[in-house]
Amino acid sequence: MPTPDTEAAPAPDTAQRISAPRVLADGSASHGWMSSAADFVRGPAGHSATLGFFGALLITFGGFGAGSVRRNDPLLEAMHLSWLRFGHGLVLSSVFVWIGVIAMITAWVRLGRIVIGKQPGTEVTIAELRAIVGVWIFPLLFAVPMFSRDAYSYLAQGAMLRDHINPYVYGPVELKANAAVVLDNVSPVWLTTTAPYGPIFLLIGRAITTITGDNVVAGTIALRLVMLPGLALMVWAVPHLTKHLGGKPTTALWLAVLNPLVLIHLIGGVHNEMLMVGLMAAGIALVLEHHHVWGIVVVAIGVAVKATAGIALPFLVWIWIIHERERRAAQHEGDLPHPMLTFAKISALGVAVFAAVFGTATLLTGLRDHQIGWLTALSGSNKIINWLSLPTVLAHMVTWVTPLRMESVLGVTRPLCEAVMVSILLWAWWRFRNSEKEAVFGILVAFVAIVILSPAALPWYYSWPLALAAGFALSTTTLQVLVGVCTWLMLVFQPDGSIGLYDWVHVALATFAAVVAALSLSTVDPLKLRAAHPHPAPA
Repeated sequence: MPTPDTEAAPAPDTAQRISAPRVLADGSASHGWMSSAADFVRGPAGHSATLGFFGALLITFGGFGAGSVRRNDPLLEAMHLSWLRFGHGLVLSSVFVWIGVIAMITAWVRLGRIVIGKQPGTEVTIAELRAIVGVWIFPLLFAVPMFSRDAYSYLAQGAMLRDHINPYVYGPVELKANAAVVLDNVSPVWLTTTAPYGPIFLLIGRAITTITGDNVVAGTIALRLVMLPGLALMVWAVPHLTKHLGGKPTTALWLAVLNPLVLIHLIGGVHNEMLMVGLMAAGIALVLEHHHVWGIVVVAIGVAVKATAGIALPFLVWIWIIHERERRAAQHEGDLPHPMLTFAKISALGVAVFAAVFGTATLLTGLRDHQIGWLTALSGSNKIINWLSLPTVLAHMVTWVTPLRMESVLGVTRPLCEAVMVSILLWAWWRFRNSEKEAVFGILVAFVAIVILSPAALPWYYSWPLALAAGFALSTTTLQVLVGVCTWLMLVFQPDGSIGLYDWVHVALATFAAVVAALSLSTVDPLKLRAAHPHPAPA
């Protein structure tokens, strides 16, 4: 939970990371961007940026064998790299991926120490952090889908719309020979599942598959490029939110964007959460800046990518009402004359804006029936059963002490948790309505409730609340907890998209790494490894 900012203030920069300007023969000073960049690379933040870049390179290369690769990959065969997918080659590829992941987490934590002022004598600016985002994601743009096969489902659903097959009525299996290569790579569990995504995302998929056809490699890279605007919106919006929520811009950008859980899963894994979260965060920021209509337009576009963004809309009505009250007070017009009438008026305007955006997007798909069938398709996630979902955890606990079967218990725990979730959403909407900060905190509470209490949860779902939590003033202890949680979530899935939660050795190692990462945010070498191997004194 966001708490008052108790981070230590950065110490004065006694050892300047940026060198003094060079003096030329004519007496003028020169300190161009190349010199500044070189000085940055030589500093602690630059070392972390370099480490993270090489980690991303290792993930990209190891992914060719251990990632969510195509079932038949003629490109790897042509490059004589198909050996990476089997036997010792697969083991080597997996080692590369995991070393790369650990390197990125290590680099991220080291940057975090600088950002929160735990490394006196050095600092990092928000411009430098933005540059590091670009450096870290560049290798991932060319990786195979990592930790998930969802990208192939996106391409299949886009191909369905291209081929005039309604993805809200039929599953990708209906493509048959129309897109055989794409269909061959869709995860079996989703072959008969209808699309749970909004019309704008289907339009994006149709455009990509129209251009790339059956070329899965080109389609995957194109999908990643389409996600980049979402990343750019996050880079802009998340620090911007801190102006209204009390956080620190560099801390927010470090936590919500440079986070390996976000970059590796949303860019490396090619998830449309990248677009959805970016649009949602930008829309909230616009509403906070009194651009109410434009903010709702941007959030509505996010909903037309993935429905989850719609959770923010009812809370934005409160912010709009608060701004209207403040406007009247500033102009000495008194209190709102009819609060209920004002609520109805603003709500109706918000609904009209949302309906216009969503209706236009739906018409552009050309679908004539089941235009909102994707809302019912959201239940398709019920096919996912893992320990990240509280209903599943409760069901497992019941099966340990009773003879009941898992399926039958899930039929009780899931509806029960869904009822609790709806109650929390309604309570949060009504409880957090008195200020801008409260309203955004209410959205955060709502997202946390959805992630934990929904029938299914996946690691990248935690990017939803993380984007908002980063805007608040967070204590060092809170940041340590978030680092530990994000690290654990990053490590509990396998690079090919399979779940490591049922391998207790894997879970134990992930937990150990998460604890070390959390402690390392405030303590260099928490395991005292350097003390155990002291350097010999010079002769």
